Amino acid sequence: MDGKKVSESAVLTAQLMSPQHANAAGNVHGGVVMKLIDDAAGAVAYRHARSNVVTASIDRLNFLHPIFVGDLVTFKASINMAGKTSMDIGVRVEAENLITGQVRHTASAHLTYVALDAHSKPKAIAPLIIETQEEERRFRQALARKEIRRQEKERPTSS
Repeated sequence: MDGKKVSESAVLTAQLMSPQHANAAGNVHGGVVMKLIDDAAGAVAYRHARSNVVTASIDRLNFLHPIFVGDLVTFKASINMAGKTSMDIGVRVEAENLITGQVRHTASAHLTYVALDAHSKPKAIAPLIIETQEEERRFRQALARKEIRRQEKERPTSS
């Protein structure tokens, strides 16, 4: 199976936040942002695997600054690592005040997806072609997150 470059599956989406996206405090609801993050990351996973995919985990989602009604929110998503059947995908969320032009990094997330075949079983995917030092750094960080997940899975749970 031929490898794929990070750029072949990267996604950039944007959405204008409206009052329907607001929570009781008047800011954009975190759940709305979470869904849009999952949508952007899912598109990357579909592009890389060229098959159905499912979200397996969200390792980390950090909300750094609030997003306001009227902001244009941009979701920059790309693959960090491709395993045998799974993919680590990072999403950077930025909010732009369209009046002032100020852009704020408002959230970041790392998600894991698994590619599925026609029988909903894990499916082998193309390896990732790393081209830049930044992609290499993100690949190493994804491997570290994968190792942490593996260790957590092996840790006994208390009842």
